[in-house]
Amino acid sequence: MTHPASWLHPRPEGLFCAPGGFFIDPVRVVDRAVITHAHSDHARGGHKAVLARAETAALMQARLGRGRTAYQTLGWGEVLRLGEVKIWLQPAGHVLGSAQVAMEYRGQLVVVSGDYKRQPDRSCEAFVPVPCDVFVTEATFGLPVFRMPDPVAEIARLTDSLALFPERTHVVGCYSLGKTQRLITLLRDAGWDRPIHVHPALMPMCKIYADFGIRLGDLRPIEGDLAGAIVLAPPNCANDRWAFADPVACLASGWMLSARRAKQSGAEIPMAISDHADWDGLLRTIGETGAPEVWVTHGSEDALIHELTRRGITGRALRLVGYGAEG
Repeated sequence: MTHPASWLHPRPEGLFCAPGGFFIDPVRVVDRAVITHAHSDHARGGHKAVLARAETAALMQARLGRGRTAYQTLGWGEVLRLGEVKIWLQPAGHVLGSAQVAMEYRGQLVVVSGDYKRQPDRSCEAFVPVPCDVFVTEATFGLPVFRMPDPVAEIARLTDSLALFPERTHVVGCYSLGKTQRLITLLRDAGWDRPIHVHPALMPMCKIYADFGIRLGDLRPIEGDLAGAIVLAPPNCANDRWAFADPVACLASGWMLSARRAKQSGAEIPMAISDHADWDGLLRTIGETGAPEVWVTHGSEDALIHELTRRGITGRALRLVGYGAEG
């Protein structure tokens, strides 16, 4: 057997699989990229060829345009050989189309998680653990202080405020891809059947979700009488006064667990709703993979590696650069 460290290693462009001739979520333009999901820190434009889920390809083209990139899509569990490597995708539960990348080479199986979460979310496929020899995990919330509350309870804080202040528009800051659609489905599941007003910057991603069968209900532009309405807008627009009378500023992000960040946000209702695995989710997932060795990418690498060592698991920090932490 050939240890994965000899054929899968960080380069300035990103994580490179040498016997397969491809990069995973490269941060620079490359000939062949395997993309885990369509967030801009993982899916950049200009690559010669991209392998991803169909949903991710559609989201990327909506964001970046098709350009000259050749897109190839895979179904869940569909095996493809690239060079000497067998590769397939499994759901990561982060956003629509988000995938883990499984690679088998000379008797060793490596799984690269991409970004993932373990909380239920009907706006995307749920995470599927894959037993492996090496698990490459994100660690955005890789500290014990990050234990996410029930998102249903966080949504209830919003709807309770709407009941208490029915004359005020509630403006929720949320990222366009993933967070927006998750909030909409959470609101619908909580019984909010009224129109939800959506900033034009968020609408294109919502349309693609709908195209792939995710029911979002009645979405409307930000216009008309918005007393008692819910408005979704990008975080940098959520505190804009618009034409609302006495709006309630809200923000949905896992970082709202931090009292300092919540205060800095200026949100009256900071909602700790994350699309990443929290501390317990990371450790649960690593345990379910059964991997004796774990490589940790962007996030709180040192704390997670310390805990893995305590549990008898070999940990290694990849220290890849160029990835954000939208929460």
